[in-house]
Amino acid sequence: MDACLIYVTTKDIVEARMIGRHLVTSRLAACVNIIDGINSIYLWNDEIQDDQEVVLIAKTSQARVPELTAEICAKHSYDCPCVVSLPITDGNPAFLSWIGEQTVQVDESEGPVI
Repeated sequence: MDACLIYVTTKDIVEARMIGRHLVTSRLAACVNIIDGINSIYLWNDEIQDDQEVVLIAKTSQARVPELTAEICAKHSYDCPCVVSLPITDGNPAFLSWIGEQTVQVDESEGPVI
């Protein structure tokens, strides 16, 4: 199973929790961590921005990344949300297996699809 971390920034804790809960309940992510109170400095519309944001880190399978990304973009308040996938190259085999089990895509007519 190819596991990965999805790194996302959001405007606040409310948005992060809303997106995170949606990802887990829809089985697009096995788990979501939320880190509040980060400071982001970036260039947007030719102006330097210096904002407080919240980081959301989702653990998922590579197969779910396209759908997960689309769902985040649909629910996110930003015009161009940061959604990047980082491969997990190694780790606790039992935990990586759990990610795969939790993110199995279920097709009601045919059973689980990995």
